[in-house]
Amino acid sequence: MCVEGFEDAERLDFGAAEIERPADFLMERVCENMVSLDFKQTKMVSGTGESWHNFVPAIRSGEWSDIGGRDYMEDAHVCISNLVKNFGCNKADDEIISFYGVFDGHGGKDAAHYVRDNLPRIIVEDADFPLELEKVVRRSFVQTDSQFAEKCSRHDALSSGTTALTAMIFGRSLLVANAGDCRAVLSRRGAAIEMSKDHRTCCLNERKRVESLGGYVDDGYLNGQLAVTRALGDWHLDGLKEMGEPGGPLSAEPELKMITLTKEDEFLLIGSDGIWDYFSNQNSVDFARRRLQEHNDLRLCCKEIIEEAIRRGATDNLTAVMVSFHQEAPPQIRVNRTGRVERTISAEGLHSLRVLLEGK
Repeated sequence: MCVEGFEDAERLDFGAAEIERPADFLMERVCENMVSLDFKQTKMVSGTGESWHNFVPAIRSGEWSDIGGRDYMEDAHVCISNLVKNFGCNKADDEIISFYGVFDGHGGKDAAHYVRDNLPRIIVEDADFPLELEKVVRRSFVQTDSQFAEKCSRHDALSSGTTALTAMIFGRSLLVANAGDCRAVLSRRGAAIEMSKDHRTCCLNERKRVESLGGYVDDGYLNGQLAVTRALGDWHLDGLKEMGEPGGPLSAEPELKMITLTKEDEFLLIGSDGIWDYFSNQNSVDFARRRLQEHNDLRLCCKEIIEEAIRRGATDNLTAVMVSFHQEAPPQIRVNRTGRVERTISAEGLHSLRVLLEGK
């Protein structure tokens, strides 16, 4: 389990009631060469005696974060290679479930740290875990948010909020849950596949949902206060949240997307919103594939993505988590994109040219 600043949980009294860990619980840093295989999948056979499928994901991950141009670091992230083992749960037999998350805090770091430290445990402790995982994840986001509200009622200094994006991998299934404007992008043979949608006030569906619950958008901000329409925390802001159903205009309920991984799926990139202000989905995949083809080091690749975002002008806190489904680097391929004109200048070059022409 790789985390940043976990000691803050003890300092803020998160460890007493909310975090209960077995004595042998280890804070595991997920290193570049760590592999998780779902061996149960290899046992599944068809009636002909042949393998049910030929692809077994070899999971490895890397991460990097940077304070950027801000005075304080409000991002948090977590990488857990074996969620069940880390929390001493025997519900899933020998099936390995990996968990990854990026939490982009605002108004302070406490909400982001609280969600990072408690959401995985709440998921595992749910009575329906892991058989009804989609229901469990959706319910756990809301439950974590409610527990943080109770914590804030006792500690006014904790008043803050956070967006949250998590990814869980079990067997060949990938489940992404998002509340806010962090983003997850999948590389499928070099093509960028959107795995989440940004919850911002410019989204028509989100705007309709907000207005149906008595909220409004003022100059691009939810009730004139927040740039996102879904987040955990922010209980100190008037008129945004209510306990119970249907809740206020600011929702902690995530949108989910689940897919079945194939051998063409190369890696998943999760990033806080500061990265996506300077990378399009496809640009991030192109950039990451080139770097991985050079060194095949996921953590270094995350670092290079963040450094490139800063070079392009990013000043926000920046966090990137990358999960690869193969031990090998992505292969050299030519991606055919319908409607795209072949070009001879890189995306980075186009960005630099645009900045130069605009005089910024």
